[in-house]
Amino acid sequence: MKVLVTGGGGFLGQALCRALLAEGHEVVSTQRRPSAALAALGIEQRLGDLADAGHARRACEGVEAVFHNAAKAGHWGSEASYVAANVEATRHLLAACREQGITRFVYTSTPSVAHNGRVPCEGGNEASTPYAPAFKAPYPRTKQAAEKAVLAANGMTVAGGGVLATVALRPRLIWGPGDTNLLPRLVERARAGRLRFIAGGHNRMDTTYVDNAAEAHVLAFRALSPGAACAGRAYFISNGEPLPVREIVNGLLAAAGEPRIEASVPFAVAYAAGALCEALWHTLPLKGEPPMTRFVAEQLATPHWYDLTAARQDFGYLPRVSVEEGLARLARWWREQR
Repeated sequence: MKVLVTGGGGFLGQALCRALLAEGHEVVSTQRRPSAALAALGIEQRLGDLADAGHARRACEGVEAVFHNAAKAGHWGSEASYVAANVEATRHLLAACREQGITRFVYTSTPSVAHNGRVPCEGGNEASTPYAPAFKAPYPRTKQAAEKAVLAANGMTVAGGGVLATVALRPRLIWGPGDTNLLPRLVERARAGRLRFIAGGHNRMDTTYVDNAAEAHVLAFRALSPGAACAGRAYFISNGEPLPVREIVNGLLAAAGEPRIEASVPFAVAYAAGALCEALWHTLPLKGEPPMTRFVAEQLATPHWYDLTAARQDFGYLPRVSVEEGLARLARWWREQR
């Protein structure tokens, strides 16, 4: 089958492209800039901005399914930039599916769509963790709007008389070989002495090894069809091994050959610092992202782990690479890259 992966040049995007190629699919990627890694895999690249409806239509030409992985992530930026990248781009792709008779749509969402302040979500799952009613950052707000649009489009009639089947996956904190964002930033901050846990970092959190995240998408795609158990639903995805934040961070640092960190600040201090940073970055011409925001303080201090039963029952997801094995693979990759 010929499939489109949006954001195929990114961290998860590349893993997803490799997994789909291994399944025997013909893969097309769309992203803003050319990717040497995708070129080496022989993947066609259709460059452009999905916030442009015309590009979204061109990106979808000739494909039979869409894996919408591209997004504007992070915790800082204008509301308009997040709306364009996350909401408008998603709507343009769904419209292209309707116009071009595409019948399967797999969306990469985020657990942040259900993050409701600093409320513990111990053992939360699809049934017991509702959408958050309000947000302190544009990323989760726009990802929630996009996820709702994707799920609402399930069952939509497309050109040629077919029916669109959609599913949303919410992988939690993806890491592993190929990561050019999370681990390098952790290492940089640790070396500069600027890395601190919040409230001791004892809250448990799920994470997802990158190949497990990619496999979850492929499994959901295999099961997806009109009327399937997963059609029109959202699923949390993780390694199913919740660990204290301090163990996650120190495990990643150890994979990079860095010493453990133990320093911590109270949640109230981090939250107040986040509020102050937001005010300063809004009022002064400061560049880059603030070092702390209220949203980040909450994310780092809240338990985040989920029941994977629904994903296992509906499309057979079982994480095959453990955290221990994933860290060993990450350490080997880090040494090779450095």
